[in-house]
Amino acid sequence: MPFDPTRVDCWIFDLDNTLYPSSIDMFSQIDVLMGRFIAELLGCDLAEAKRVQKMYFHDHGTTLAGLMHYHAIEPREFLDYVHAVDMGVLADAPRLRDRLMALPGRRLIFTNADAAYAARALDALGIADCFDGMWDIHAMTYRPKPEMSAYAGLIEAFAIDPASSVFIEDSARNLTPAKTLGMQTVWIDMATDWGHRAKDDSAIDAMITDMAQWLDGVLAELAQARPLG
Repeated sequence: MPFDPTRVDCWIFDLDNTLYPSSIDMFSQIDVLMGRFIAELLGCDLAEAKRVQKMYFHDHGTTLAGLMHYHAIEPREFLDYVHAVDMGVLADAPRLRDRLMALPGRRLIFTNADAAYAARALDALGIADCFDGMWDIHAMTYRPKPEMSAYAGLIEAFAIDPASSVFIEDSARNLTPAKTLGMQTVWIDMATDWGHRAKDDSAIDAMITDMAQWLDGVLAELAQARPLG
């Protein structure tokens, strides 16, 4: 079924590579810090640390989940370390801000990152005040998307009706649980190495490549659908 914005009163957004383009390459900074953390933890070289990092990411949803599973690390220590990135690579996004603020209903952030990092990123983009709440990795009790419990917790915490919500995300595999729960789904294809992994076309209502451009179309469709007064 094609995406229908007239059914939506809750707009749920992933953060990284969704609200800013993948060309920003924020993950390159995070990757370096993750490699250093794992190398120090395991006493290995950076090449082996990279292999472990990617294995945990693909097998457990996040590198953190793998590290907690195999090495019982303290998650806040890891998150503080790997999120000490330079937010100067993010630019103010007034066009995106205007379009987010024009959406009817609530706007939420649903991220496998932690709230402190997400808040810094949203501030750098100039869109922090566009959102009514956030569900982060701490709130998920470190069971990240695509774990079904992450979505169930979000729905319960914000009293979301899945049938009147939409989830927009760059990692296709993270859309399947949302669709299963009754949400509409939008995949933003940022042409990353991992975005298409475990992609299920039947779990995707719309595919886009530019967030602000897509929101232009959404707002135009909503305006057209409003009854004349």
